[in-house]
Amino acid sequence: MARAAVLWFGKAMSAVPLRTMTDAAAGQRVVTVLGATGSIGDSTMDLVRLGGERYRVEAITAHQNVEALAKLAREFNVRFAAIGDASKLDELRDALAGTNIGYGAGESAIIEAAARPSDWLMAAVSGAAGLKPALAAVDRGATIALANKECLVCAGDIFMQRAARAGATILPADSEHNALFQALASGNREELTRVIITASGGPFRTWSVAEIEQATLAQALKHPNWSMGQKITIDSASMMNKGLEVIEASYLFALTPDEIDVLVHPQSIVHGMVEFSDCSVVAQLGAPDMRIPIAHCLGWPERITGPAQKLDLAKIGSLTFETPDFSRFPGLRLAYDALRAGKGATTVYNAANEVAVAAFIGERIRFGAIARLVESTMNEMVRTGSMSTPATADDALAVDHNARKTAETLLPQIALKAS
Repeated sequence: MARAAVLWFGKAMSAVPLRTMTDAAAGQRVVTVLGATGSIGDSTMDLVRLGGERYRVEAITAHQNVEALAKLAREFNVRFAAIGDASKLDELRDALAGTNIGYGAGESAIIEAAARPSDWLMAAVSGAAGLKPALAAVDRGATIALANKECLVCAGDIFMQRAARAGATILPADSEHNALFQALASGNREELTRVIITASGGPFRTWSVAEIEQATLAQALKHPNWSMGQKITIDSASMMNKGLEVIEASYLFALTPDEIDVLVHPQSIVHGMVEFSDCSVVAQLGAPDMRIPIAHCLGWPERITGPAQKLDLAKIGSLTFETPDFSRFPGLRLAYDALRAGKGATTVYNAANEVAVAAFIGERIRFGAIARLVESTMNEMVRTGSMSTPATADDALAVDHNARKTAETLLPQIALKAS
């Protein structure tokens, strides 16, 4: 698999040069946070707040929450604030009245925020909408903490190749990929046997197929360990989120599907493991708190003091692991199918899942139909010859658009089958 890969501490695997300690890292680091009002953004702003004068915030963005965005913009005295919903421009202007803070609305404003000069950028805009803003930061050679899975799931090769050309540094901000990033430092690429991504199993880990089929929205949102946004929490319940993480790991670390395993680990203490040729397994452990991987990215290449709870293994007592059940969680199997299929299949996987989750939230389909809609969309696009390997970001977004249209067309029959 000839791919550009995330920085692996300057070893042979990397297509991105090792970034040495800069004045910004040693002194004040200028940061931008895309998606500042979401769960990842909130954790990031908490760490920036605790860092005090170590950080200066250049720009922040949000999708619709003008009040929260303006409050953060005023607190951190940012240079620029952008709201994704273009209809909220006047509301944002009024909320920032009396300040010198620049502002904008719509996709172009989010891209402008990403393109503004900063040393470090958190890419936490959810969905395919996060791709173009993240690429704007990539193209200026920024250090990017990547929390948007869709950038890689929709356009992984394109994203990583552009990062390599621009000299951008991609730091994985997801807990699982950040764990792998840390563990990979223990060996060389040629010594790697496999990586292991852990999954909590979500709220339905022990449920039967019939029970999962009928799960309600309220039940799907009751994650046992993590506090996250609605979409990612539902994805965790279906294990689609873990499928997205498998795809993301493939692009981040230039791995084949056969080099990526998943283990269900209900305690969410071990976040990722790497096995080497001598059968050594190196793991990263920590409390289930997103501020831990974000702090690792925010301080990199140093480590900073973080506010997360310290790990007390004696108090936890035991850690358990299980093999994932593809029959109860077919979304995970479909991710491997998409990786092996290529030709934009991972883009289709993500787009169809976003349509399916929205339909579930809107009570148009049952929970169990989410994976069926994704599989049907993938099959239909193969049947009609609608899948092709994206060569550009616009190509990837075109595949994404076509997959969404196909999924919407298939929705009624999927809902009917589930009734």
